[in-house]
Amino acid sequence: MRLADRAADDVEPGDLPGIPRPRETRALVGHEAAADAFAAGIAAGRLHHAWLIGGAPGIGKATLAYRVARRLLAYPEGGGPAGLDVPDENPVAGKVAGLSHPNLVALRRHRTAGAKALPTKISVDMVRRALDLFASTATDSGWRVCILDSAEDLNANAANALLKVLEEPPPRALFLILAHQPGRLLPTIRSRCRVLMLRPLAPEAVAQVVRGLPEPFPQPDEAALARAVAQCEGSVARALAMLDPVTAGLVAEVETLLARAQTPDWGRVLKLAETLAGRDAEARFEAAQDAVLRFVSAELDRRRDEPPARLAALVEVAERFGRAAREAAIYNLDRRPVILSLFGDLAEAP
Repeated sequence: MRLADRAADDVEPGDLPGIPRPRETRALVGHEAAADAFAAGIAAGRLHHAWLIGGAPGIGKATLAYRVARRLLAYPEGGGPAGLDVPDENPVAGKVAGLSHPNLVALRRHRTAGAKALPTKISVDMVRRALDLFASTATDSGWRVCILDSAEDLNANAANALLKVLEEPPPRALFLILAHQPGRLLPTIRSRCRVLMLRPLAPEAVAQVVRGLPEPFPQPDEAALARAVAQCEGSVARALAMLDPVTAGLVAEVETLLARAQTPDWGRVLKLAETLAGRDAEARFEAAQDAVLRFVSAELDRRRDEPPARLAALVEVAERFGRAAREAAIYNLDRRPVILSLFGDLAEAP
């Protein structure tokens, strides 16, 4: 599927203008050991039925998962090129990119036709519909693959529905469960998975991915790319957000306001809160969160010789902000009070 072919209501979490989705991406940069672990299991015919692939957002978890799915679905009986490669001309590659392969299901938040916004959680009904794939024999008697992206989006009933099939998996079924924070999953789900943690990408790997993005993505100048790579903490998604001029300008405004947090400019703070409360501002709100964390970290380092009680107050402000931001995301709450409370707390902190 070409980017231009996407319908206006075809929206998923993490989408960025002009950027291919993980299932549309063939190359995997970094994570060679993780890819080798899957390739070895496939070659030996001893592939565990459920894998929990953990790591920070934007480092390649989904790209790896779709790479594994392409390989299994293209060569269900083994054979093929070394590793996890699948030739571009193989018809399975296009079907995986378009989520049209009959033996693949992607369990994720997705805006359905006519809906005004993305659902905030993966519901039990969504899980049950996805698991219908495993109620019948696979087409061509091959593998059936479910990619869950991401596990944090499951509500409690949905998680329990998934657990039931993980406890008694059908033959030749593979579950690839992506999680940004695997420790928050049900212990019973974690215990039925082989856990594979991915590390943040090295700076040169992030730069390689960005430089390799196809048109219509405009290649950034090297100075802008260097700044984004330095701030992204090994996440391509964060680097791309920092390269977006609107996001970069917003982050610069956040940093300016944080530097003057003892005497807030409430007019500018309120304007920032309004901007971050927009329906399509999820990625920019995350970029603002990252800016707050960098500010707190730098302040703690700068003030390291101050009494511990004063530093603890700053840490408490950051923790309250983090909790409020998570709750806003989970329950689809208004983000404006989160921003206003942050600057109110910073103004009162010693």
